[in-house]
Amino acid sequence: MSTTYSWTTTPVTPELVRGALELEPTAHGLMPHRLPARARRQISDSMTAMAEAQPSGVRLAFRTAATAIELDTLPTKRAYRGVPGPAPADGVYDLLVDGRLTAQTTVTGGNVLTVDLATQSVELTEGAPGTARFTELPAGDKDIEIWLPHTERTELVALRTDAPLAPLPEHGRKVWLHHGSSISHGSNATHPTGTWPALAAARAGVDLVNLGLGGSALLDPYTARALRDTPADLISVKIGINIVNADAMRLRTFGPAVHGFLDTIREGHPTTPLLVVSAVLCPVQEDTPGPLAPDFADGTVRFKVTGDPAEVAAGRLTLNVVREELARIVGEREADDPHLSYLDGRELYGEADHAELPLPDAVHPCPEGHVRIAERFGERVFGAGGAFAGA
Repeated sequence: MSTTYSWTTTPVTPELVRGALELEPTAHGLMPHRLPARARRQISDSMTAMAEAQPSGVRLAFRTAATAIELDTLPTKRAYRGVPGPAPADGVYDLLVDGRLTAQTTVTGGNVLTVDLATQSVELTEGAPGTARFTELPAGDKDIEIWLPHTERTELVALRTDAPLAPLPEHGRKVWLHHGSSISHGSNATHPTGTWPALAAARAGVDLVNLGLGGSALLDPYTARALRDTPADLISVKIGINIVNADAMRLRTFGPAVHGFLDTIREGHPTTPLLVVSAVLCPVQEDTPGPLAPDFADGTVRFKVTGDPAEVAAGRLTLNVVREELARIVGEREADDPHLSYLDGRELYGEADHAELPLPDAVHPCPEGHVRIAERFGERVFGAGGAFAGA
């Protein structure tokens, strides 16, 4: 027997959305963005444009007595040309009630963005909106969060509930602003609250703004300005892996770029705790320069490096070279910046972790790896003596 609901439609406004820096009006509704329009106008790379529009960490947050909720969205899903195996699964919507994961669903259909990994070209096939539906929720007033799929571009079309809602009241939590690569974005995590930044934020009781951009943590000035201009109580930047696997810089240019990136952040956050984190262990790139290339030899998506370790002496970057440089830079700056600190990413995921939880594609952790990284980040950063202790 089907249930008939008396729906209340509530316009989606910025007060209902957390984790996005901007909501762009579209033909269907609103598109959450994790970089502002000024930054987006400076992006010439299609992969970066796709990554910033994938709403990792973005969620709707409101208080309501509703027992049924419907969210109409237009998803844009990714497919990969020439990649063996089935198409990627539909993105997951996580519903939290009073901070606890209570239900999950997906939205079928939508647009499909086909990516050619060899050329980085993209092709869009348009589709129709669908509905994420949650029913049989607990009665009574409650805090609701709907976390959007972290790797699926999502246009917000309509929000319906069977009772009125109001924006979630402020709970006095500190805001943690984080920037990093595809691991921070959530690669290989199976649902949006299963990415390591989301897990770490929940553990620490802070509000997350996740600027993890898959393939695009490249010290871009527009990203630094976005970090500078975003209100935050705690800031972390995870630097290194994309610069190495894109073979984007040499040692001579890397150091000044890091200084410039940190200088820009400090223009807007002069005394905010700022943590620089290097890459977690990635054996294929520890001592071998990029560029990285996809490898389908065994019928699955894996990555291999194509650089020559002999060229490190000439300034080519590896993860070990980058870690040494980051430690040196932060060490030098700490004398004038007591709120700046450094964490070697191998403290979050190192050799023992790799032996237990190997990287499935040689670069990105498995879902259990995300849990491990989040636990370590909580212990070493939010825990006693950490850069964010007391947050």
